Amino acid sequence: MTEWFQSWAGYGPGWFIATLILILLIVLPLLLAVALSVYVDRKVWAAMQLRRGPNVVGPFGILQSFADGAKLFLKETIIPSGANKGIFLVAPMITFTLALLAWAVIPFDAGVVLADINIGILFILAISSLGVYGIMMSGWASNSKYPFLAALRSAAQMVSYEVSIGFVIVCVAMYASSFNLSEIVLSQQGNIFGLVNGHFFNPLLLPMGVVFFISALAETNRTPFDLTEAESELVAGYQTEYSSMAMALFFLGEYANILLMSALTAILFFGGWLPPLNLAPFYLVPGFIWLFLKTLFFFFVFAWVKATVPRYRYDQLMRLGWKIFLPLSVAFVVLVSTWLMITRGWGG
Repeated sequence: MTEWFQSWAGYGPGWFIATLILILLIVLPLLLAVALSVYVDRKVWAAMQLRRGPNVVGPFGILQSFADGAKLFLKETIIPSGANKGIFLVAPMITFTLALLAWAVIPFDAGVVLADINIGILFILAISSLGVYGIMMSGWASNSKYPFLAALRSAAQMVSYEVSIGFVIVCVAMYASSFNLSEIVLSQQGNIFGLVNGHFFNPLLLPMGVVFFISALAETNRTPFDLTEAESELVAGYQTEYSSMAMALFFLGEYANILLMSALTAILFFGGWLPPLNLAPFYLVPGFIWLFLKTLFFFFVFAWVKATVPRYRYDQLMRLGWKIFLPLSVAFVVLVSTWLMITRGWGG
């Protein structure tokens, strides 16, 4: 078997073992973070709505997510009689798997990344584009009108906002002259007279950061863009017919995507693993701690928006994506490319 591996990939067994360990070092903490993020989400909502939130299972209710997971795991998986059973069961697996795959190119610190590929940001765009297939398959395979309607809504919504996200990423990639996420982070070091790490003071990229974050809310089907799960009209959206662990996989995939978008916002616009200020004492803190704190902040903003902002109508959702964000992002692509041509091309 070892000789077969070496002849097939050109690497020894030690490389495969090390890669497997690195994958587990990413996936296991990510699954734990997803479980705890559900708890944090519910606690933020409760605090903003003057409720207690989870407070019974474990100290301060911290084990509530694990209790909910155990309950779902022990429940029976019910498949509707008219459903396409194969696609019905595969759909949540696709959603969950794709949510984990995108983390392969996320740099947690300098050199700490599973796959440091040159087209990392394009890889994430491709994975996020495939995510809609899990939702579409679940809505169609359920053989129910409400899940199918929610799946169609989700497809239109994700396509609409991925176009804007693509143009936003073009602006960032032009500034960094690279699609590699590690290079994008390093390009943000020492802005504003060498004092600030990040693009959040850049007048050409800060508006794109806002567009990216709002589009991320729509991309992950979160409030105020949770039209695919509009309880008042669609019961529970595309996952209406799902129960037990099949529904839990959708839930885990959704929160893994939310954490991914929070991390991407930090990486693309707020310096990633770099400290906020380009001063020596701040570099004593490990880079992955800075990335974790920034990701936690943007996750808090996700929860904050859900607790305070009412849901959009579907026509408002489409108008914002196609008539506001798309022209705005295209205009900033022109502005950024012109500025870079003047300062780095003609000026240099």
